[in-house]
Amino acid sequence: MSSIGQDNNFSVEMQDIVLRFPGVLANDHVNFTLKRGEIHALLGENGAGKSTLMNVLSGLYRPESGTIKINGKTIIFNSPKDAIASGIGMVHQHFMLVPTLTVTGNILLGLDEPKFIMNLPKYNTRIAELQEKYGLKVDPTAKIWQLSVGEQQRVEILKMLYRGVDILILDEPTAVLAPQEIDDLMKTMSALVEQGKSIIFISHKLNEVQQVADRLTVLRKGKVTAEGIPVEGLSRTELAELMVGREVIFRIEKQHREPGEIVLEVSNLSAENSRGLPAVKNISFTIREGEILGIAGVAGNGQSELVEAITGLRPCIGSICINGQEVANQSPRAGMKYGMAHIPEDRTGVGTAPNISITGNAIMKNYRQDPISNGWRINYPAADEHASGLKDLYDIQAPSVMTHARKLSGGNLQKLILAREISSDPKLIVAMQPTRGLDVGAIESVQNLLLEQRSNGAAILLLSEELEELFELSDRIAVIYEGELVGQMDANQADLNTVGMMMTGSLRSDE
Repeated sequence: MSSIGQDNNFSVEMQDIVLRFPGVLANDHVNFTLKRGEIHALLGENGAGKSTLMNVLSGLYRPESGTIKINGKTIIFNSPKDAIASGIGMVHQHFMLVPTLTVTGNILLGLDEPKFIMNLPKYNTRIAELQEKYGLKVDPTAKIWQLSVGEQQRVEILKMLYRGVDILILDEPTAVLAPQEIDDLMKTMSALVEQGKSIIFISHKLNEVQQVADRLTVLRKGKVTAEGIPVEGLSRTELAELMVGREVIFRIEKQHREPGEIVLEVSNLSAENSRGLPAVKNISFTIREGEILGIAGVAGNGQSELVEAITGLRPCIGSICINGQEVANQSPRAGMKYGMAHIPEDRTGVGTAPNISITGNAIMKNYRQDPISNGWRINYPAADEHASGLKDLYDIQAPSVMTHARKLSGGNLQKLILAREISSDPKLIVAMQPTRGLDVGAIESVQNLLLEQRSNGAAILLLSEELEELFELSDRIAVIYEGELVGQMDANQADLNTVGMMMTGSLRSDE
């Protein structure tokens, strides 16, 4: 936790901020203060208005009413560029990068320097030095589309640090980072406030809030329910109750279940990454009915490529059988035909079509089936009815099913994906980071949904960087390192130290 200096002047004061979207009062007379040299946690359920409020502070939205003061001076921002000029930078939960540009190109984009000639080696060196300073490793010469989600997040953080902001807004910055990377970021945040910078930290990970935050503010349905209270002394349970307004049970009750027949059989599977380098190396495993196989690994060790190969999104060598049917190198539709559901890592790029409605996203798997399909046409009343049922059942917070997916919060977007995939009564669920970025209440719901599908006989492949989640949900745990499975074990016989050593390549198992 950082140490706030004796100067308690506010570096940011937001007073009576009101912002509306069609059918939604996103921020309802919100007050928020940030002290100079502190880490201030902003908590709330998905869709509570946290990101919206910070989008106001970072110049992306203009509030309907209310005032913003920076170091005592009233400021009106017309764009994020204005906010950055005032020393405020935001790292968004959904990336704002140009996929075809390099890391260096994205970091320099929009700056006044260089103007005419870009000396790339010079700027690559500068950015490499910045990476070394803050412990955020990524190849400056790589194209964004070639990077993992975790590496793209690091680019967003580096982009703001390169601009020298004094007030850094981090919207779920650790959601895509491995445990070791999270520790490094915590140290970076503490070092930044020691240098006089101020940080607003939006996170659903309560242990992180306890670790680094000085004060916290809680939003619930657009209103402040706790403003600027000290974090010290608050337990994890108390933080969860402040956030969701009810008691949260942190322990999952998983019933014993004997696994059935083999549903997924992966044999000698290999695949390359987007740069043409080996990413998955001769992997074999099986998953049975009513069984959860959890795969642990540090980000960038082949998890994404493994999932993409299984779901038909990446060419591969080897065999992938679902209920005895070969689907390797076939389209994603082949997997769906045999009962596969896919909860992808990238919600906006793969999991949804951001510019179409909730209805359009909800029917992506069954638009060819009755009653959604009416011959060669979509039966839109039936589609809307189907989507409305899912919206209510999964508590997707949105004005209507006509709302575009891009307008949903990260948590509600994940609920939409889960609703679509689980409603298809899947025989196999491939879940990549299914609870990333969700609040504690939503995490509890998602984990219970997965266990319910396990009870119904579904085979589940669960890839997560949350070891606690893997240990609680999985029947078996496998560890991936540099594209290879270096160990498999029963979850009730696994321990954190052994799994951690396997994740870093320090230990292998012949099981």
